[in-house]
This record gives sequence, C-alpha cells and structure tokens, in this order.
Amino acid sequence: MIDEMRIRGLGVIDDAVLPLGPGFTAVTGETGAGKTMVVTGLGLLLGARADSGAVRAGAAQASVAGVWLVPAEGAVADIVTDAGGELEPAGDAAELYVSRTLTAEGRSRASVGGRAAPAGVLASLAEELVVVHGQSEQLRLKSTAAQRDALDRFGGEQITAARSAYAEEYARWRELDAEIVDLTENRDRRADEAARLREALAQIEAVDPQPGEDEALAERSERLSNAEELRLAASVAHDALSGEDDVPDVQSLLAEARRALERANDPALSGVSETLTDLGYRVADAAGQLSQYLADLDESGPHELAAVEERRAALGVLTRQHGSLDEVLELWRTGSDRLAELDDDGDRIERLQAQAVAVRAQLDEAAATLTAARTEAAARLSVAVTEELHALAMPDARLEVRVSEAAESTRGRDDVAILLAPHPGAEPRPVARSASGGELSRVMLAIEVVIAGTDPVPTFVFDEVDAGIGGAAAIEVGRRLARLAENSQVIAVTHLAQVAAFASNHLSVVKANDGTVTASSVTRLDGDAREAEMARLLSGLTDSDAALTHARELLALREG
Repeated sequence: MIDEMRIRGLGVIDDAVLPLGPGFTAVTGETGAGKTMVVTGLGLLLGARADSGAVRAGAAQASVAGVWLVPAEGAVADIVTDAGGELEPAGDAAELYVSRTLTAEGRSRASVGGRAAPAGVLASLAEELVVVHGQSEQLRLKSTAAQRDALDRFGGEQITAARSAYAEEYARWRELDAEIVDLTENRDRRADEAARLREALAQIEAVDPQPGEDEALAERSERLSNAEELRLAASVAHDALSGEDDVPDVQSLLAEARRALERANDPALSGVSETLTDLGYRVADAAGQLSQYLADLDESGPHELAAVEERRAALGVLTRQHGSLDEVLELWRTGSDRLAELDDDGDRIERLQAQAVAVRAQLDEAAATLTAARTEAAARLSVAVTEELHALAMPDARLEVRVSEAAESTRGRDDVAILLAPHPGAEPRPVARSASGGELSRVMLAIEVVIAGTDPVPTFVFDEVDAGIGGAAAIEVGRRLARLAENSQVIAVTHLAQVAAFASNHLSVVKANDGTVTASSVTRLDGDAREAEMARLLSGLTDSDAALTHARELLALREG
C-alpha cells in the first residue's frame, strides 16, 4: 500500500502531503480544489504519461513522491532490484521510495528505490501494486481480454493451474507445428542444402586440412623461395663460428683465450675461464644448428617448393569457399551431423507428426479443462455480482458472465463477456452498452468487491466511482468500499457524503485564493472538522444544523 504521498507544483496544488495508510481513505473538496490532481499525481508515480500542462502555472516543475509499504521479497522487490534500486527494511515489510518530476518543458524523470529509472519501471510496479478506476478507466471491462482476466482472477488457483497446463501444451504444440511446417515447406531448400553440404564435405575430406597448416606452409614457402639468400647467410655465419680453413673462427679464438688463462694459473681468472668454456659449448651448438639448417636447404629443392605451393593452392580453394581455415575445420567438425539431420527429413516429419497428434490430444484436454473451470467460475461470479448489484440499489439487475468458444490463443479457446440485464425482461447485453454511467460505476465496484475475496489487490484507487448516483445507492457504494478496504487499501475521490462517511481516513483538499494565485493543500479531518466537511458535501453549507445532524447520522452508519 502507499503510506504517504507528497505533491508539489501540480495543477492547483502548491505543496501538499497526503497521509494515506491502510483502510479506506476518502478525498473530498470543493469543485476545482484539486481533488483530481491527487489521482493525477498517483498516476505519475505509476508510470502514466507525463503532461507538461499539469505543471502549476508559474512553476518550473512539478514533483510527486510516494512511500510504499511492500513485501520484502517477491515481484515488486525483483523489479526494484533489476532497476538498481533498494528497499528500506520496515519491520516485516519494506519501504519503497518512488518519485517523479515533470518540468514545464515536458521533460520527465523518475526514481525508484533511490535510483533513476525509466517510466516503464513505474508501470511495471503499478501492475503489481494498484488497480485504478477512473471515469475513463471504468470500462477496462470493455475489453474482452480484460473481462477474461477478471474471471480468471475470480476463479483463483483452479483456473490458474488449468491455464498454466494449457499454456504449456499450447507452447509444445506450436513448436512442433512450426517445425513440421518448416520441414515441409522448405523441403526443396533443405535438399539443396544437403547436396551442397555433401559436396563440400567431400572436398574437405579429399584435401584433409590440418589446424595451422596454412601458416606453416606460408612460412615454408617463404623459406624455399629465398633458399640461395638463406644459404649464403647461414654459410657465412657457420664459417665465422667454425671455419674449416686456416682463417681464425670464433671457436678457435675462444679455445685459444681459454688455454692462455689456464696457463696463467691465477685463481682470480678461473671464473673468466669457465665463461669461455661455456661460450665454446654454445658456439659449437650454434654451429651444429647452422650445419643442419644448411643440410635441410640442400635437401630441399624446386620440387619441394612446387609441392608446397600446390598444397597451399588446394587449401586456398577451401578457404575461398568457406572463409578461413578455422571455418573450414568447423564445417568439417559439424557438417556430418547437419547432413544426417537433413537426410532424415522424411522420417523426421513422420515422427514429428505423430508427436503432434499426441500433443494435440493433450492440448484439447487441457483446453476443455480450462473452459470447464471458467464456465463454473462464471456461474458463481454471475450470482455473486448480481447479489452485490441488488444491494447497490439495482434490485432488478442481473449480471451474466458468459463463456463462449473463441479462436485458439495462448490464453485458451474462450471468449468471456460480461453482460447486464438492468431490469426484468431485458435481454442481457454487453455491460458497456447496457449500463448508464452511474450503473457502470456500481457494476465495476461490485465486480471488484467480489473478486477481491479470492484475488485481493494491494491498493484500489477510485476517481468519482459514485458519479451519477446518490441516496441509498451512494450509501451502499460507501459500504462496499469499506468492505473492500478490509483486505486492501482503498483511496476514493468522492463528492458524496454518503460515500465519505464510511472512510476510516478522510482527507480534504482545501482551496485558498489570495487574489492572484490559487493554491490547495490537503488536511486530515477528524471530529467537528469532518462533520463540517460532510455537511458541506450534503448542503453546500458547513454550519447548517440540519446538514450537521445528517452528517452525524451518516458517520454513525460506519460505526454501526
């Protein structure tokens, strides 16, 4: 539930704090005082589209901030965490801080749990926290999908389980059907792919490429192409290290130096002598490597270079067709499995079709189970809402929730229609076309009261749900809102004392005029102040003895 909300610079409201809390909160006030701005502000917190026209005249921006009490774990906590925000521990629950700022230029910023977030995050939270019924939203029940969702909420776990089972079978059947269609409609394409793949694998098998072979061949080709230059360089280096002529070489010079030190027989030179010995071994080893290198060059000839270039050309054909050598090797690694899959198309289609028949039978059974659960729940919902309507001063009305066959979808094979017969002998018609504005408000309220018994919503917001009604009907609306508040938080903007009388928390939006700027603030009413506001709602006067007496009588109804 929303514990508190602060509004600044929104419409006629300059700065107001709304202490809300649990139970039923009624918001009243004179026409134009800004009652609707309360709902507008709450809408901004719930991700509604920001309208710069709502910014108070002369103000640079409007802001709304709210503190919600939410479960410490669950869907709301997950949404906040995903957005980078945090919840504040508050006993067994947690506090969620949400804010929205709207500039006069039309820019909007939102914050969730202390972190900036897009308005879409607020909308996601709204789906978990609030149901809003305004004069424009009352007929979300116009939508067939919304009517079906209302019935499913009322049906509770039985429909939830049946719908989950149906959705699982439907997904399996759609996946199988899509695969069969793909295999059937693309048979020629897949046959061409198999032929191309078979040819490619045969070419790769004939060449038998090895990992890294292209780089090794390129290096070998470079060496063989420059064999004479390499031979000359290696020969010069070899002769310098270990020549066979009388010309002094490194080995002989090192040996001569070592012998001279040994003859000196000075312990101080022993370290240098050991170094010369080690250098002699290293030079001999290098000379041996150069000899082997020269021998390899002598064994290589034009015939090896031709063989290397031929091999490189064969690899080049493969890489031009399939990309790099790594891609050729990957095709060789995976191609056989893909070819086996393509060659098995005929048998595979038969197997999939057999599976599809079995899954279709399970889907039919799941759909029938879901339809039966909805039909049973529809009968109970029809009776329960009709009884509520009788108590809401619609004694002759009859509501019917009708389940009929519809096109198959992820939600089943059912259409759900909420129909209303407002008086005896009338044919039930869609509620949107058979109910007046006031009747529509009562139908919506009756449905929510009944559904809340099986699927409570944390917070309900009603914007003038009492439009078009009065007298006994208004009293019953107040009673139903109070009943709804037994399991949910209820916030209602109302202009009727009969409704406000049943609130456990009464807020008044008060308008003041200093001659130039109209400002509104919000006051919590108790005692005499509440009686005076009730009297104003009844008669337009706050000090009328008759109106005050009537106000006290209405307030006594709640206590009774």
